[in-house]
Amino acid sequence: MNRIEGNTAIVTGTGRGIGLAIVKTLLEAGVNVCATSRNTSSLKALEGERLIAVSADLTDMGAFQTIVDKCTERFGGVDYVVNNAGLGMKRLLTETSAEEWDLHFAVNVRAPFMLNNAAMPHLLKSGCPTIFNICSAVAVQGYETQGAYSAAKHALLGYTKVLAKETFEQGIRVHAISPGGVATELIQETRPDLDLDILSKPEEIADIILFLLQNRGNTVMDHIQMHRYSKKPWA
Repeated sequence: MNRIEGNTAIVTGTGRGIGLAIVKTLLEAGVNVCATSRNTSSLKALEGERLIAVSADLTDMGAFQTIVDKCTERFGGVDYVVNNAGLGMKRLLTETSAEEWDLHFAVNVRAPFMLNNAAMPHLLKSGCPTIFNICSAVAVQGYETQGAYSAAKHALLGYTKVLAKETFEQGIRVHAISPGGVATELIQETRPDLDLDILSKPEEIADIILFLLQNRGNTVMDHIQMHRYSKKPWA
């Protein structure tokens, strides 16, 4: 098991749900965290020596270098990047506007691309550089009324696969985590028909990230698939 105490992570979309669970899990493991969100009020109680909360709009092209600069000024480097921020809305494709389509790709695809590139000079100096892109089951399947979200997550998964190949020889590990339904506010908004009790919890996703960081090595697990059986659809 690798020691990760004292290493530094940038995590996006940390105001609630999966992102907030990841922040709490990493802090408990001794990792320094630069947590970004449009609204950082939920992070106030966690702020301390090992957490800096950065208010950021990921549709702003200038936000990414600012995030990295604030992180490195505080902690001296970047070892991990967790691209968790996501946008999804319930809409038929024929009723989706061009602006909504572009916004899905800006938040779900362009933002990880931009943040990873901004952090890359620091990741290359790290002894354990690791990138996580939080995808979704919709990255490999299509669901009605989730067309823009599904298309964007498909693109994020494709980007992740190529980035993993292009940076492997440089020692960077790139992971895509594609959970099914997770009991978050986002899924309540996009799939109000689902019973939250049958879904995965945000903490389970955070635990997967922690496991991969603590067990980082030359052997790379290519695929982790989680099933939660129920009479009702869970993703």
